Amino acid sequence: MKSLIFITSIFTSVITINAQNYIGDKADIQQILANTAQFSKYIMASDYDQIANAYTKDGKIFPNNREIMEGHEAIRKYWVLPEGVSTSYHKVTPHEIRILGDYAHDHGIYEGKTKRADGSESSWKGKYVIVWQKVDGEWKMYLDIWNRIQ
Repeated sequence: MKSLIFITSIFTSVITINAQNYIGDKADIQQILANTAQFSKYIMASDYDQIANAYTKDGKIFPNNREIMEGHEAIRKYWVLPEGVSTSYHKVTPHEIRILGDYAHDHGIYEGKTKRADGSESSWKGKYVIVWQKVDGEWKMYLDIWNRIQ
C-alpha cells in the first residue's frame, strides 16, 4: 500500500510540474489570459496602437540585445514591422500566472511566424516573463522581457 501511495504521489507531482500553474483570483487570471490572446491578435493584425496600449503608460520592454524601452511611444515604435513584413502567426502559452494584489507575474513560451516581403517565412520560439499591473481594474503589461530559444 505504501508503494502505491508513493507511486501515485510521484505521478501526481510529474503532472503538476508539466501542467500550467495559475494562482490567484480566477477572474483576474481569466482577464490576463484574455489580454494575452488579444495581444497575439494585435501582433498578427499589425495593430501597433493596440499593442502599445496593452502596456501601462510607464510600461517597459526588454528586447534581446537592445536597451530597455519605456512608454507607449517607444513600445509602439519597437513593434512596427518594416514594409512588406508581417507576423502570420503568434501564440503565447503561459506556464504560470501568479496574482499578487494589483501585480501579477507570468512566464512561459511564445512562438510565431514572420512572413517577409519576398514571401518567405521564418518560425521562431522563445521564453518570456511579464509583470502585469492592474490599472483602473484592467490588467496591463508593466514589464515584458523575452528571448529566443529557436
